[in-house]
Amino acid sequence: MDLPRVIISAPHRSSGKTTLSIGLCAALTELGFKVQPFKKGPDFIDPMWHTAATQRDCRNLDFFIMGNENILKSFQRNARSADISIIEGNMGLYDGIELDGRGSTADLARLLKAPIILIIDVSNMTRSIAPLILGFKNFEPETSISAVILNKVSSSRHESKLRAAIDRYCNIKVIGAIPKSSDIGILQRHLGLKPAKEEDKAMAVIKRIGDVVKKYVDLTGLVDIAKSVKSLPAINDYQTVLARPVVKIGVAMDQAFTFYYPENIEALKAAGAELIPFSPLKDGKLPKVNGLYIGGGFPEVFMEELEKNESLRQEIRLAADKGMPIYAECGGLMYLSRGITWNGMTKEMVGAIPCDIKMYEKPKGHGYIKLKTTGSGWLNTDEEIRAHEFHYSEIFNLSDVEFAYELLRGKGIDGKHDGIIYKNILASYAHLHSLGTPKWAEQFVIFIKSVNYA
Repeated sequence: MDLPRVIISAPHRSSGKTTLSIGLCAALTELGFKVQPFKKGPDFIDPMWHTAATQRDCRNLDFFIMGNENILKSFQRNARSADISIIEGNMGLYDGIELDGRGSTADLARLLKAPIILIIDVSNMTRSIAPLILGFKNFEPETSISAVILNKVSSSRHESKLRAAIDRYCNIKVIGAIPKSSDIGILQRHLGLKPAKEEDKAMAVIKRIGDVVKKYVDLTGLVDIAKSVKSLPAINDYQTVLARPVVKIGVAMDQAFTFYYPENIEALKAAGAELIPFSPLKDGKLPKVNGLYIGGGFPEVFMEELEKNESLRQEIRLAADKGMPIYAECGGLMYLSRGITWNGMTKEMVGAIPCDIKMYEKPKGHGYIKLKTTGSGWLNTDEEIRAHEFHYSEIFNLSDVEFAYELLRGKGIDGKHDGIIYKNILASYAHLHSLGTPKWAEQFVIFIKSVNYA
């Protein structure tokens, strides 16, 4: 399958690869290309910016959660309808969980047979760029680094020295040189980039970055590299045929709750769910639904506004008390608690789960996790569940609950368990992906149907 594609990577974090990936997506989209964005790893925030820049859902590609075959399936399914795919790597090019490089961005490039564009922060560097590039090219010779983009170039003289060193020693194309500029920054927050859905001026920021990329990057050269790829063998697709809706699920979607994998939404629909969005920030009442799905996000940032929406909090609590099925992840768990304490303030939340939440300055759970279902609740599988967690909060004063998961790796609720089961609520710190946990959507819909909450 000839699917034009490039991977955007860097020698290390904070080299500018996310900003430039967003800019490339925006610039190529403005030029009329259908751009399919992908993001290596499990995070939610970078993909929001890529989605906004291309108006196509960014898809995560993650070795730990999805495995090689599902990565290939997801890539081929979503790249088919695009002119070019931009795949943003994570961490440094060769960084991964394993010492041998398995799970790295370079490993993904080899799996997808994708050429790599290396983004290099050239601050305080001239001739030394040559051994850096040579080291990255030669470290794993089977990894194809096709070009570099120089980032944070201080002057035309600086650029000339860099290009001269690369021309003499490296035998690699330079397809861009971005000057130092505060004009293309993206707002930061305690979990990384500020989500595009929370940034009122997101599209203006994206356009500004795209304009910089159009000015300083050889987009024709990049597209030529993307088209030079080797064919991928076609692989059997996974099915997401839409079923006739048998239940209605309210999905919390607003600035406070933004963390949803597109595949999870698709899996629920395929399982027979009609999804009805609602806003815990703005809606005074719930839509008429049989269950709720409250994803992750940053409820602590909006905890004052969430507390003020008392009518909706009360309705959700009453619905939970009466047995409405609710599935919540991380931020959703926090919202269902009695209250959140952060920066010396405590704000009341729904109170559907008997616990309190406290926020900290440093992460309390961060990384991949492995789970085994306990048999409690509606989610049951003999297979090990692979997911991820990223939370700055901890749970206190938890009582009278069961747990859906035994923790094999990670922090979860208490280092041993995750997935609070209380009445018909399942709330956890784990972020599940339907390509890693294919039964969860179907089992949730079956459970909602069996409860028959109306």
